[in-house]
Amino acid sequence: METKDEATVNAPAAVPVSTPATKAASAKKPGSKAAKAQANHRDALAAAVAEIGGTDRPGQIEMADAIATSLETGRHLLVQAGTGTGKSLGYLAPALIRLARRPSERIVIATATLALQSQLANNDIPAALDAVEAVTGKRPSHAILKGRTNYACLLRVRDGVPDEQVALISATDVAATIKDAPSATAESAIGAEVLALREWAERQDTESGLADRDDAPTHTDRGWQQVSIPVRECLGVQRCPQGDRCFVERSREQARAADLVVTNHALLAINAMHGGTALPEHDAVIIDEAHELVSRVTGAASAELSPQMVERVGRRSLTFLEDELALELLESADLLRTALDGSPLERIESPDAPLIQACAAIRAVTRRAVSAMTTGEDKQDSDKRQAAAAVKEVFDIAERMAGLNALDVIWVSDRERFGREAHVAPLSVAGLMRSSVFDERTTVLTSATLKLGGDFTGVAGSVGLRAEERTDDSRPVPDVIEDADDAEEDRTDGPVPWRGLDVGSPFDYRKQGILYVATSMPPPGRDGLSEQAMAEIAELVWAAGGRTLGLFSSRRAAEAAAVHVRRQLPKMTILCQGDAQLSELTRRFTSEESASLFGTLSLWQGVDVPGATCQLVIIDRIPFPRPDEPLTVARQRAVAESGGNGFMTVAATHAALLLAQGSGRLIRRITDKGVVAVLDPRLVTARYGSFLKASMPDMWPTTNRETAIQALRRLVDTS
Repeated sequence: METKDEATVNAPAAVPVSTPATKAASAKKPGSKAAKAQANHRDALAAAVAEIGGTDRPGQIEMADAIATSLETGRHLLVQAGTGTGKSLGYLAPALIRLARRPSERIVIATATLALQSQLANNDIPAALDAVEAVTGKRPSHAILKGRTNYACLLRVRDGVPDEQVALISATDVAATIKDAPSATAESAIGAEVLALREWAERQDTESGLADRDDAPTHTDRGWQQVSIPVRECLGVQRCPQGDRCFVERSREQARAADLVVTNHALLAINAMHGGTALPEHDAVIIDEAHELVSRVTGAASAELSPQMVERVGRRSLTFLEDELALELLESADLLRTALDGSPLERIESPDAPLIQACAAIRAVTRRAVSAMTTGEDKQDSDKRQAAAAVKEVFDIAERMAGLNALDVIWVSDRERFGREAHVAPLSVAGLMRSSVFDERTTVLTSATLKLGGDFTGVAGSVGLRAEERTDDSRPVPDVIEDADDAEEDRTDGPVPWRGLDVGSPFDYRKQGILYVATSMPPPGRDGLSEQAMAEIAELVWAAGGRTLGLFSSRRAAEAAAVHVRRQLPKMTILCQGDAQLSELTRRFTSEESASLFGTLSLWQGVDVPGATCQLVIIDRIPFPRPDEPLTVARQRAVAESGGNGFMTVAATHAALLLAQGSGRLIRRITDKGVVAVLDPRLVTARYGSFLKASMPDMWPTTNRETAIQALRRLVDTS
């Protein structure tokens, strides 16, 4: 990896690029700083788009202009860029141009998924860097930074590997032999995976690689767990015998030397929660897939505690504790199990609740266990330190639950296979995002779905930005925001000005898509899909000739619909989530034009199937969160207690986001056409229906069933 200084040495001369966009920019006052800044990032954008064979898109240019301004002024930006805008290059061009000019700065890009990180690293960033180098003569450096468990751990790889595993044939060959053997067991297959992963990790060390999981040989989660290490069990670079060769430290060194660092939402949240220790110092952050930010940050700030977890940690600690303390630690798992079995499946708020009392007892015994395991002459023993770290994690969770903080939500859930479990999650992440992200540096949030109900207010509020702080014009940033509630705990004292911008989409949704709402359907109930809904789904799939993505509110509904449609249309291929791995199902759906795919939440976002393969999207019901889900209930109550509308702020906003994402699966290219069919009449009949529809792509609306059927038949006839 080149260093920041090496990135600018011996750079080629700038190559001028002339496009309609750059000609418009150059028409501004010659020599002015603003004109030069705009021309350069527009030139870079045009060159990058040309390199990937794209065309000029006004929304992409407007987005790049706004981000360049935001980075210059420090005013935060929320920019909605519809599908097809080309968001990645829209933010990479201005970001990299700024870094080319200011080598002392660093910008972080945070994505929700590893898939987008990979796309950026392999496709978009190289194209953008080539373009920036062409127009400036400089090439900023970049690095990808992931969470610790995405890298192999050499201590795990090398610790305890018996000499007899060193064979005359490679571990890859051993793995293939074992997996292909008719009598191979699951255990032997896992063993073969681990052998192959260890051999690969050793090669990565020799070649100064990063041992990134994405580059590893084929493996399962169980196999990877044998060569990676949980965050809490890491000994630290100073104490670990392999610390001088640590892959995680190597990835962080590369990030510290890079101008542009690409990471994920979870690591951004961890950086905010732990005082900026997870990411290198940076001057600005661009958050892509920002519609998922609150969910990802909530996940990173949440924890679970189960009897199985306490038992596992207790057994691991047996050899390092005196018998009496070890037995007490193991018995605390039974205490937790009894408390969970006696708890309601809802939020726990009383300090006298059995769960809170059990957590207090676990806190006490784990505190003593940690103390016993981290003192003495052998405190540097790696196995002992890792076991102590696992106990410390249980202590931290138990202490948090026993504390019953008003800003936390604690509840009990019932798992299908492993029994009950306790959860703790933050009531809100707005304060964390405001104080540790927006207050610290310039921040840009972008997504295809940031305006919910036609406005940015909902998303802005969820990350700590106030409606009265919005300043979309060119007025100076105010010193004081009027009517600010300084007593509110999730707000800082100073104003945090921000701008909202919708650059639209290159798609003509009114001509390309129809939104059909089945008002003849009965409102959905708790008993699953009605017979009328089943019949409607079968007829719509028939009319579309297959080519259907079915988005359902539950696995049971998806499976029931698949069974019914297979029975009614036996010649059609109906794939259903659970039939095989989701990646395999998606591949088949993409490659078999007349196939249909039915599934649940994981299909509502991130599935990109352009063309005739997907001409019908069916949504069985408005995707409200479960009304008894404890975190949702707690958040709605908190909004209501502060004078707001809890249902609209929490439940309706959640549904609007998923409807926007789900209906957005239909039109992925300028040539795509089709129908989104919503089998829930409340989208039209309920008072909140207009709010939800305003969040969806602006397709031509109809409640006439025959209109939708005939439109689908015409698409089949012309394809």
